[in-house]
Amino acid sequence: MEIWKLLFFIPACFALNMTPGPNNLLSMNNARCYGFKSAFIAGLGRIAAFAVMIALAASGLAVVLYASETLFLTIKIVGAAYLLWIAVNLWRSEASPISEIETIQNCFGLAKQEFLLAAGNPKAILIFTAFLPQFVDLSSSASEQFFVLGLTFLILEVAAISLYAVFGIYLRQWFSEPKMAKRFNKACASFLALSGANLLISRQ
Repeated sequence: MEIWKLLFFIPACFALNMTPGPNNLLSMNNARCYGFKSAFIAGLGRIAAFAVMIALAASGLAVVLYASETLFLTIKIVGAAYLLWIAVNLWRSEASPISEIETIQNCFGLAKQEFLLAAGNPKAILIFTAFLPQFVDLSSSASEQFFVLGLTFLILEVAAISLYAVFGIYLRQWFSEPKMAKRFNKACASFLALSGANLLISRQ
């Protein structure tokens, strides 16, 4: 694909990657509670979900989701319910312990949570359906261009995960006290609940 298109795509894409949202908030909170390494590994679950969505968009199957109101509504309800479930558990939890997670099982659990959170948001696949094609030149191979754009998006998403995780590490010194940590948990829970409610009431 043409270099100038890629130069326009990268800053616009990174702005999307860095937009505060449920997954980025989760990465930040995971880093605060469990360390950078655990938050980064967990973020790979999100990368896996986005990779599947990009593949769907490239193959044209995302059009089915966009056109099917029933399918869209089903995914939206499940995704919103999962967001609200995480919010309730975070609100009710005690101050999260600050400790490194070393076991593969626990890291896998965090990655699974990131994957489900990303996969349960139908707006994400619509972003890939509406955003990526704007930078595709139909006179050339669309599949190759989708591969380059999708790979670039995922690399920038990894950078966003890392930056939010670093910020989460920085927050450790602010919220090391149980009382402050509990307040932060409730603030995160409120944001996740609002995101879930917004997803639920939003129209296609």
